[in-house]
Amino acid sequence: MPIRPENRDRYPKDWPAISLRIRTERAAGRCECLGECGRGTHDGRCPNVNRGRAYGTGSLVILTVAHLDHTPENCDPQNLRAMCQGCHLHYDRDHHRETAAATRRAAVEAAGQLALDIGGAR
Repeated sequence: MPIRPENRDRYPKDWPAISLRIRTERAAGRCECLGECGRGTHDGRCPNVNRGRAYGTGSLVILTVAHLDHTPENCDPQNLRAMCQGCHLHYDRDHHRETAAATRRAAVEAAGQLALDIGGAR
């Protein structure tokens, strides 16, 4: 997945080498997802191979590296997983939803609007 500009400083300087090592040496060019993405589309390891055609869609597979704890600073190999873009997006979907909501709240507050807590306050 592309690194968002606001997160670029959170990655170590050698991130390209770390990512390449995970994708090519450890994963041997194949998605390492064992179903933790939650798509429910594969039993065992995902069959997608970098630069191949994705099962089910036929789209070009681009192998990425996911941080399992969603923390770019944590590049321990046990926290990293080579994933095709489909598995990576599904794995991150709840995290993306949370960060998008926080970004929207911050934009509203920066514009001088008050945030409403619907359902919490009485």
